[in-house]
Amino acid sequence: MTTHTDVQTDVLIVGAGPTGLALAADLARRGTRALVVERADALFPGSRGKGIQPRTLEVFDDLGVLDAIRAGGCAYPVGMIWQDGARQGEHRMFDETETTEAEPYAGGPWMVPQWRTQEILFARLEELGGSVAFGRELTGLTQDADGVTASFTGGSPVHARYAVAADGGRSAVRRALGIGMTGETVDPGPTLVADLRISGLDRDNWHVFPPADGEGFLAICPLPHTEDFQLAGSFEDPAAEPDLSLDGIRKLVATRTHLAADDVTEVRWASDFRPRAAMADRFRQGRVFLAGDAAHVHSPAGGQGLNTSVQDAYNLGWKLGAVLRGEAPESLLDSYEEERLPIAAHMLGLSTRVHRGEVRRGTATQQLGLGYRGSSLAVETRAGLPEDALHAGDRAPDGTRGGVRLFDAFRGPHWTLLAVGTDTDLPELAALTVRTVRIPAYEAYGAGVFLVRPDGYVGWAGTSAEGLAEYAESVGVAG
Repeated sequence: MTTHTDVQTDVLIVGAGPTGLALAADLARRGTRALVVERADALFPGSRGKGIQPRTLEVFDDLGVLDAIRAGGCAYPVGMIWQDGARQGEHRMFDETETTEAEPYAGGPWMVPQWRTQEILFARLEELGGSVAFGRELTGLTQDADGVTASFTGGSPVHARYAVAADGGRSAVRRALGIGMTGETVDPGPTLVADLRISGLDRDNWHVFPPADGEGFLAICPLPHTEDFQLAGSFEDPAAEPDLSLDGIRKLVATRTHLAADDVTEVRWASDFRPRAAMADRFRQGRVFLAGDAAHVHSPAGGQGLNTSVQDAYNLGWKLGAVLRGEAPESLLDSYEEERLPIAAHMLGLSTRVHRGEVRRGTATQQLGLGYRGSSLAVETRAGLPEDALHAGDRAPDGTRGGVRLFDAFRGPHWTLLAVGTDTDLPELAALTVRTVRIPAYEAYGAGVFLVRPDGYVGWAGTSAEGLAEYAESVGVAG
């Protein structure tokens, strides 16, 4: 039961990290009421998830924050191996890949400290009319056939039609729901991560100090457009308890590098963790969805976590918006777990293999090849397609034909009905939610008709529009 003092909203988002902020911004541009609540009194202050993969850059392009992300970051610096105070040579941490017309951001990950990514998403949310309620720690969660009611340490209870747990690996929402996490320890020893200021190192390289004498590795990376470096150090002893104080980190640097303890002048943020790969047993319970680290935790190797988390939000946002506006059936929300759980499982395996040195960072970690073939929302009506051809469920490529750049056409909360190299008749779909575009033949697509989802994946594909109307009806975009 709710009372007149309860706060009413369409979607309650618990957690103001990259997942929650991206979801809130996506919902805001759809005119969907969302309330973000955050336990802390401010946004997360650390650089932790600093690698933005090419697919996430495409998501940020659509959300309207790509320019700010570009301005706030830089390409990854080349690694420099040190031993006994001398440079031993460069180490390329990422396989070089080329941008193409179809994959314009495929050159590699873009380094942006997580705190800055969050500031950019928060600014975009405010620009769209949204906000975050800080200092609100969840104390209770119940749900019924009509919605979810949450209580907090301060303020009124919140009643929402749906709720999303975006509150990290120790998710209070997940625990309240009783959803378990299944997985394995990737590395029994802890890893210390800190943002610090340090003298005696250039800002042109990612400085790597290999392990010696039973100590773990240490890496010190300059963070763009700041005076800070991110330090990451591993400990081989599972019983080790890293000292996160200034003196403790000074001792660590002096022990493992040629630098003096006093070269570390300030520690701005520090944390320690034991890399683990685990996934929630399910991503939905009733009207509550799990997204980001609340649904999957992982080794940071390969830079997959923040990116997978943002894309969880990107997958869920358009579906919640369509259902809440009454355009699509509630069953559309079943496709969130169907599509994202296998992606998360893949990410966990990939991150673990990168952590263990079994896979190089490169094409495999850019996430451009991930898609939803086999999903109930992917309807491919063409027969005999080669495996490497564009299929329903695949990411829709960029490109410019006939004066139209496809990413410009896709940008926004709408679907896109795309006719490529054909003058076949197209059905009249919902004008407010579907944009129709015709372009000449383009090798990335071949020829045919494609209905591109709001999250940039091909939902339906055919040589003509025959059968498209039925699909459009099922996803709420029929005319």
